[in-house]
Amino acid sequence: MTLLRANLIPRSLITQLLAVFIATCFCFLSWMPPAHALTQIDLKDLVAEECPADAAYAENLTTSGSSQQATCYLIRGTAVNRSGKDIVDADIFGRIYDADDSPVMKNRFRLGGIEYVPAGESGFTFRVSVPSNQRAPLRLEKFKASGFTSKVRRFQAWDQSIDELNTK
Repeated sequence: MTLLRANLIPRSLITQLLAVFIATCFCFLSWMPPAHALTQIDLKDLVAEECPADAAYAENLTTSGSSQQATCYLIRGTAVNRSGKDIVDADIFGRIYDADDSPVMKNRFRLGGIEYVPAGESGFTFRVSVPSNQRAPLRLEKFKASGFTSKVRRFQAWDQSIDELNTK
């Protein structure tokens, strides 16, 4: 302020410098990539059906990490995306119980995923393997999904090495 009082720096120059500074800050902040927040997706009309017997993925199933026989189920439902934006890589979480109220997948709440969820309502299906000694019907509880408006993960193709991913 003492420089202003002594009129060593003209007031118009300070005003111009301040305007340039504000414009520079605005340009920098508008250039930054957008934040991609996690978007919640409601799931409704959930149904668990046994996989068709002739489906290739329904044969010779075992549960993860064991040789115990398993039954293939398709979980179908409707995803409700109220965000107004398309969602990719949505993860599905929930709990599945058998007819005896025993958990089908202990300590595992991420059950599957939906690659693409358009704005509005859309159908989805994913497959789960249930130990054959657990009786139907299955009860589906606390199902929900969440995803992002742009791809946040890079998946490795089954025939692609990690070295190939790093060269792209």
